[in-house]
Amino acid sequence: MTFELTVSARIPRPAFDVVVELKADPGSVLAVVGPNGAGKSSAIAAIAGFTESHGTIRLGDKDLAGLPADQRRIGVMFQDLLLFPHLTVRENVAFSAKVRGGRWSAARRSAYPWLSRFGMADLAERYPSALSGGQAQRVALARALASEPKALLLDEPLAALDVEFRDEVRADLGLRLRQFAGPTILVTHDREDVEVLADEVIVLETGRITQRGSLADLARNPATAWIARFTGAQGRRDADDVRYG
Repeated sequence: MTFELTVSARIPRPAFDVVVELKADPGSVLAVVGPNGAGKSSAIAAIAGFTESHGTIRLGDKDLAGLPADQRRIGVMFQDLLLFPHLTVRENVAFSAKVRGGRWSAARRSAYPWLSRFGMADLAERYPSALSGGQAQRVALARALASEPKALLLDEPLAALDVEFRDEVRADLGLRLRQFAGPTILVTHDREDVEVLADEVIVLETGRITQRGSLADLARNPATAWIARFTGAQGRRDADDVRYG
């Protein structure tokens, strides 16, 4: 299902409106980047239905605007993962499956296939405090997918990981996302996330999209100074100025 939306939300401090218009195709990953405070996470929260917003949010032929978050069929994963510390790994994944309805016992049973798929079945009875950062990230993604979403929203999913583990977990996440049939929207501040995970990128600055395209497109012709710095184009231009100036 194609994800198409035009959504606006209000950020209170500093006060400005976030206005986002985007399209993500099935099986693709669309990265959303921008400076701190640009409204990236606020846009994700509005799309997921966690905050008040205006506009249209279409997933396939269904308009999700106005629906509560638990009826939007969108899987969400945040930077801090938000695993329930009092629930086991299996129960964390089962909680997401339970959102679809049915008995808790059935949801617990349905968690095992997801844990097996992510190589976590042997850790099913552990609690989040006993997991490594990479293991917790896998559990959080399994939980997001266990609700059988039609789309995924990932908000800085790797930012909390130690740098020495980030490359390995990023590669693993890329593998999992390639197996997901729906569209994914990825908020990140890391250019390597975009290089490894994303098919296309949009740049959000002060609540507005300033450029969109592939990372290579942005690097060749950056629309703003921030984009030039993010893509490395500014450094290359400075080097050329020194070399040929």
